[in-house]
Amino acid sequence: MQISGKTAMVVQQATAQMHARPGALAPDAAQSAAREFEAVFLTQTVDEMLKSVDIGNFGGGHAEETWRSFLARAYADQIAGQGMTGIAQSVEAMIASYQGTPERTGE
Repeated sequence: MQISGKTAMVVQQATAQMHARPGALAPDAAQSAAREFEAVFLTQTVDEMLKSVDIGNFGGGHAEETWRSFLARAYADQIAGQGMTGIAQSVEAMIASYQGTPERTGE
């Protein structure tokens, strides 16, 4: 069975935490936090955009309101996965500066 996407990231973080020293952060904790922040930010942005888009006769009602957040998260994950917004890179650089560690480049 092949694991991919968010599940793989969670498994990787759990594995890193099991092998880490008590109280130490996983080596990719800043990167994971930055990417999750980017995805959440983009989800909120896309959700607000979807609220203002007229989708015609197809939608409406409680079902649309219920599932719009899931659609927004799916769009946001795709946008964040491309790594083109620069949000995660900026957040990771700020985390690195607060921790006093050199930031990663070229990722």
